Amino acid sequence: MKLSDRHLAEASHAATAPAGAAGPSRRVFLLGATAAAAAVTAGLVPRLVRPARAENVHGARADEHFEVAYSDAEWRRRLSPAQYEVLRREGTERPYSSPLNDEHRAGTFACAGCAQPLFSSRTKFDSHTGWPSFWTPLEHAVGTRTDRTFGMVRTEVHCRRCGGHLGHVFDDGPKPTGLRYCMNGLAMTFHPQTT
Repeated sequence: MKLSDRHLAEASHAATAPAGAAGPSRRVFLLGATAAAAAVTAGLVPRLVRPARAENVHGARADEHFEVAYSDAEWRRRLSPAQYEVLRREGTERPYSSPLNDEHRAGTFACAGCAQPLFSSRTKFDSHTGWPSFWTPLEHAVGTRTDRTFGMVRTEVHCRRCGGHLGHVFDDGPKPTGLRYCMNGLAMTFHPQTT
């Protein structure tokens, strides 16, 4: 949905009207509410509504320590801007945007931040969600924590070694685990199996 410049100007004017001026019209209010809902739906507002939390310079929460820990400046140097947004800021890539969706060779998916092996290609499956999905991680590869952002309660998955955000795990996966580790392709690299 695209609002016209005139409607946006009206909403902006109503929001900045001097004290004592008549309140915004119902039309302006509805346009503003529609624009806000569209922005939230389009994912344009996540950083504005993300709850604050204590973090140290390594991107981990204050009570978490990881064996690979760099300053924020060093993470920015080591990662592409898109990888930094996902791994260190808990962003999410657009669905169907990762080349790893189409990776079907035998091998291992590893953390793009620290090279920790995360998932075997043997556990990868097509979840039809647009993100690389797996039914189980490698042993001792990932950690989880509760994610209460966006008015939902989900289980966030991060790299056990560096704390980088990988994605979320859901309970709608295939057998044998019934789990779907829905991962951001930007958070991983693929290493083909050598013969």
